[in-house]
Amino acid sequence: MALLKSWIDSANSATTSFPLNNLPYGVFSVEGGPLRCGTAIGDQILDLTALEHNGVLRADADRDVLSGSDWNAFMALGAEVWGQYRAALTDLLVDGSEAQDTLAAFLVPADHATLHMPITVAEYTDFYAGKHHATNVGTMFRGAENALPPNWLHIPIGYNGRASSVVVSGTDIRRPWGQLKGPNDETPRFGPSQRFDIELEMGAIVGQPSNGPIGVDQADANIFGYVLLNDWSARDIQAWEYQPLGPFQAKATATSISPWIVTKAALEPFRCDTPEREKELLPHLRDTGPMLYDLPLSVTLNGETIARTNYKDMYYSAAQQLAHHTTSGCPMRVGDLLGSGTISGPEKENRGSLLELSWGGKEPLDTASGPRSFIEDGDTLALHGAAQGDGYTIGFGDCIGTVLPAHDDPFKG
Repeated sequence: MALLKSWIDSANSATTSFPLNNLPYGVFSVEGGPLRCGTAIGDQILDLTALEHNGVLRADADRDVLSGSDWNAFMALGAEVWGQYRAALTDLLVDGSEAQDTLAAFLVPADHATLHMPITVAEYTDFYAGKHHATNVGTMFRGAENALPPNWLHIPIGYNGRASSVVVSGTDIRRPWGQLKGPNDETPRFGPSQRFDIELEMGAIVGQPSNGPIGVDQADANIFGYVLLNDWSARDIQAWEYQPLGPFQAKATATSISPWIVTKAALEPFRCDTPEREKELLPHLRDTGPMLYDLPLSVTLNGETIARTNYKDMYYSAAQQLAHHTTSGCPMRVGDLLGSGTISGPEKENRGSLLELSWGGKEPLDTASGPRSFIEDGDTLALHGAAQGDGYTIGFGDCIGTVLPAHDDPFKG
């Protein structure tokens, strides 16, 4: 697919993250005003709440679904409505549209807007589904021969996280406290994490509910769109707490997501196959077609690129993760968020966490900000992602967080 031309000139650049081909959905405000639903187009945001209120474009003829502070009510309308609304929005914004004069009054310069959480997160599940990441971490802690646990090649491993800790890009992240125990310590101590880290992930947003097992095809159809996701991780807290039940407080500090939901429809041209399997998956998890996306990703530390990778390097797709999640009969809700797991590639520069980049702190990174094994107070970490089409780019908006010093001892005195 080539670039779709819009009457908004800034949307026709090959380098803008938000051409007409994209039309991502988000929530914004202007100068402290009310929250509004919008779509990014070039360097503008089109106020879709206002379009609905004025009867210019409605997703539902009987009730307002974009008058709230999130996209949940719209997602609940289902895939047919998603497609119809996107097609109508494209017609309004395409070059030569007769709606240009009408819509001009509903545009807001993006640099005048504050972006907010685009959805109300119902539940949050994080997976451990990138083979390069799992192999790297397993090798560090168990040796190369036992890097992957026996179940890893058969199911996408995951854990239930905290929906309450999911925040939008730009939210500062406070260094967490927790129980820490070094290899030479007889007993644990309570203190701020010294091995605070990021995880470069993609987040899949569930747009339709389910109540019982669903297959991979239905799971793919139920996904509304994707965001960049940073699952902040306290590695030293995790090392002490994770046996036998897995991550808990180490992963509960915060999970940052990018502000714009890039719809599955916008990513269709970039679909690609999951990798060749070492072990054949059971029938309910087998691929039925291309389920991943060719999506280049990168991480910057204080503005300096420290890693580059690609979403296509995952072992399990979001559709497989969602299908697996439902097999127990677990109901899935509109607004559920699934983290892909850390996305790493085959080379050192493709590693999606500082744990891997510094090999557990044994090989500190030489950066312009000084050597780094893990995150220091004041560091700003950002995730970036953009698919490259024929003369256009599909971007997500950056996923940024700055780490603040830990609070004073909350239990002192």
